[in-house]
Amino acid sequence: MSATPQSFNPEQFKALQRQMWDNVAKGWETWWQTIERGAQKVSDKLVELAEIKPGDRVLDIATGIGEPAVTAAKRVKPGGKVVATDISPQMIAIAKSRAKSLGLDNVMEFGITDAEKLDFPKSSFNAVLSRWGLMFLPNLPVALTTIRQLLVPGGRFAAAVWSAPTKVPMLDLAFSTVRKEINAPTPPVGTPGPFALADSEALKRSFSQAGFSDIRVQTIYITIGFDSAEGYTRFQQQITAPIHAMLASQADEKKKQVWEAVTAAVGQYADSHGRVNLDNEVICIVGKS
Repeated sequence: MSATPQSFNPEQFKALQRQMWDNVAKGWETWWQTIERGAQKVSDKLVELAEIKPGDRVLDIATGIGEPAVTAAKRVKPGGKVVATDISPQMIAIAKSRAKSLGLDNVMEFGITDAEKLDFPKSSFNAVLSRWGLMFLPNLPVALTTIRQLLVPGGRFAAAVWSAPTKVPMLDLAFSTVRKEINAPTPPVGTPGPFALADSEALKRSFSQAGFSDIRVQTIYITIGFDSAEGYTRFQQQITAPIHAMLASQADEKKKQVWEAVTAAVGQYADSHGRVNLDNEVICIVGKS
């Protein structure tokens, strides 16, 4: 992996991340079904790659409001346990209530934890999972080494990250439009963010350098659908924390203009009924301890 830029302050970045994800937690709760209609496929794939079975102890890192932890929890019964962690207290609060509503609260535990400071005994878990979390870690090599040590010998770590921006229109349509509208530069290579791990060969090398073996990468495709272009924009306004950060210093009038440009950009993808279906590429990787 490329080193993060010199001016980059990891602790400051993580504090901002916590605040940003807290701010959009309610939006994630609102849009959960829209996201999961497509994203459940990724959770299922990670649970399959990690070979999770009844009785296993599983850790989910950067669980957000509870995936793939919930999918894994259904698989480890009876006798298993899933520990779900996230940096955002608000996200964890929602994940807890979801687990309870699904009758999984006796199978699941939750912790507010920085993914780079996981404080569990070595060899605690049969499997570790992370869906769309690794890209936001400032020090991936340290995190991967720690994760490997948390696994029992032969345990598996399965993770999903986003592919290159052009292959992920669900995010890139908004990101590229916002950048263009406010003349924001593309982040320097190595800066944590949604597309930071889109190079699957570099990602495999990171896993290998952290001591994982039997590393395999699989690309899958998910479709996320919206009732309208305006619906897509509301979705981005309510759940995409990095865009909130990009627009934080803009005047309200400018923000309004930017979001109108996002609606226009995604409108080109609408079908004859005005619906928007976006196909996105996801990189899934698994390694053995």
